[in-house]
Amino acid sequence: MASKVWFITGSSKGFGRIWAEAALARGDKVAATARDASTLQPLVDQYGDSVLALTLDVTDKAQVNATIAEAKAKFGRLDIVVNNAGYGLFGAVEEVSEEDARAQIETNVFGALWVTQAALPIMREQKAGHIIQVSSIGGVNAFQNVGLYHASKWALEGFSQTLSQEVAGFGIHVTLVEPSGFSTDWGGPSAKHAKSIAAYDSVRENSKARRGNTAAGDPEATAEAILKVVDAAEPPLRVFFGDVGLPMIKQEYAKRIALWEEWDHVAVLAQGAGSNRKA
Repeated sequence: MASKVWFITGSSKGFGRIWAEAALARGDKVAATARDASTLQPLVDQYGDSVLALTLDVTDKAQVNATIAEAKAKFGRLDIVVNNAGYGLFGAVEEVSEEDARAQIETNVFGALWVTQAALPIMREQKAGHIIQVSSIGGVNAFQNVGLYHASKWALEGFSQTLSQEVAGFGIHVTLVEPSGFSTDWGGPSAKHAKSIAAYDSVRENSKARRGNTAAGDPEATAEAILKVVDAAEPPLRVFFGDVGLPMIKQEYAKRIALWEEWDHVAVLAQGAGSNRKA
């Protein structure tokens, strides 16, 4: 298999670091990015010229464009772009400040958008490429105390599904990776918390209990999984990482369909009298 060139955001730790190491270990090239590029030095020490360590704040569009260009100049192409940079924001919807909300969307949505837009001209010229968007089980379902995080991931899911249809003719694939709970620091040091309102204390406790009842996945095991995805001849638009995603979403979608069916008479009413509704 020919060596591939990766561009990975958020490579200092977690999935980004694990996937960068997996790619390098099998002989691929990686442009690894982090807010603090010094955290990437161990990769450079071990893999030398196969790694390009870059400082990147994905909310800085000009810096995004510059780092994508630098990666292309170094390696000559971009085969896989992984939008992994992001974080969780904990807080009830009422608790989230304007600053909290804007920062969450800037990183998790606009950051991924800027990287995607910067990479697409290169991939279109190559007539090949694969964009990996790190979404979440929270991109297809929603739970208490992380409403703005869900908003960011649902937005990522939406524009990425549209993107997949727009770029298929250029030989570009898009995959939304939807992890469930893993033993990373997403809910720990990497997370941000809104200023609490006492009225939502029980909501926080319910949220904490729900997370505590779910067995966490092993982040290291995702290395083999991500290689399976990027090496597939026809990679999926969506794939869960973790064994709770599929049963959870089957239950959720059964509820949605039942509710839509229950209220379909209102949907038909809203269509208006001269509709030519097809069965």
